[in-house]
Parts: sequence; structure tokens; C-alpha cells
Amino acid sequence: MTNQPVVCGTSRIVGCNISLHPMTDNFLNIILGTLEKVDTSRVWMKTDDVSTCIRGKAHHVFATAKAILAYASTHEVHVAFHATFSIGCPGDTAGDAYMEADDSVPNKEQVREVADSIYVGSQFALYPMNEPNYMGLIYDAIGTATKHGTYSQSKHYASRLDGSIEEVFHSLEQTFTETSEKTSHVVMTFHASVHSPSHSGNELEIRGSAHVK
Repeated sequence: MTNQPVVCGTSRIVGCNISLHPMTDNFLNIILGTLEKVDTSRVWMKTDDVSTCIRGKAHHVFATAKAILAYASTHEVHVAFHATFSIGCPGDTAGDAYMEADDSVPNKEQVREVADSIYVGSQFALYPMNEPNYMGLIYDAIGTATKHGTYSQSKHYASRLDGSIEEVFHSLEQTFTETSEKTSHVVMTFHASVHSPSHSGNELEIRGSAHVK
């Protein structure tokens, strides 16, 4: 048996696996309440005991992921949020995706005030798959985040982003979209922390915004 080369896919479906971890005994109510509150009418979504999978058009997937973090953050407990985004996976198919949904963006106005006012410390790592110039694309992404004012430092295996939820997700979506226009298969990991005790004195000194309760 000969090994066949894996060819990256051409599907423009964006998928995302999210894990949400509120640091409180009331974590279950926060997770379920958040998922119930988010408008998921433009994406395919399924939740199991490990993560929530979202699939659809890029702007719908990012808007939904941002809304999940924003709504969970209104409880003002420490929240950890982990997401893996992917486009162009060789095994992706047209099933389980809402690629025919219209381009309107649910949750956008509903979460804007929250997303603008809550600080998030985060890091992302970009993986342009089967791409010889992968480091060039990674540096381009860091350049985009730098222009947005969210890039704060590089670290081992990731780059740090700081700002409001709105600002950080704007950087994430644009870097992911720009990279996917240059190469067919892209994976991006994102790890975020909201209301961490270690953020004391750093929370958006923050443009004078009060947290939305």
C-alpha cells in the first residue's frame, strides 16, 4: 500500500471547536445559559461533554464565538475560553454547515456594548498548513494585529493579544481571513482569560468603560 499525499481542501466552510470554563461552582448554568442566549441561526452548532462545534461562513462563526465569550463574561467570574478555528480541512464537506445563510450577522449589535467594555488577555497561534512560506504568513498576521493595537508580545508557541473582546476578535477574524486568502488550509488556536485575578489594574484602564453586568 502506498501512502497518498494529503491534499488541502477547497471548501470555504469555517469550523470552530470551543471550550468554555467559568471558574465557579455555578459553571453549568453559566455555560448552558450562555449557549441559550446566543443567536445561532446562521451556524450549525453541536455541543457535547468536551466542546461546542460551530460551522458556517467565517463572519458568522467568529461572531458566534465572540458572543459566547461576551455573554459568559457578563457574570464577572473568571472565565477561560479555548477555541480552534479551521478552514480548508481535507475532510470537510458541505454537510453540517450553513453556507447558504444570508450575510447578516446575528449577535453583532446585541453584544457590542459588552464586547467593547470587557478586557481579555489572550494568545493565538496560526498554522498555515502545507505552506512552505508559513513563517511569512505568521509574521503578516502579527503585523495585522500590531496595526490594530492588540498585539503585545511574542511568547513560546504563541503571540499575545490584549484589549477588549471586540478588539481582540476583530484582530483574530482579520488575520484568519487574510491568511486563508493566501493559502487554502489554515488552523488557528486561541486561548483567552477574562476577569482573571491577575488582571487587576489592567482591565481596560481601559478607556473608562464600566463592566456590563
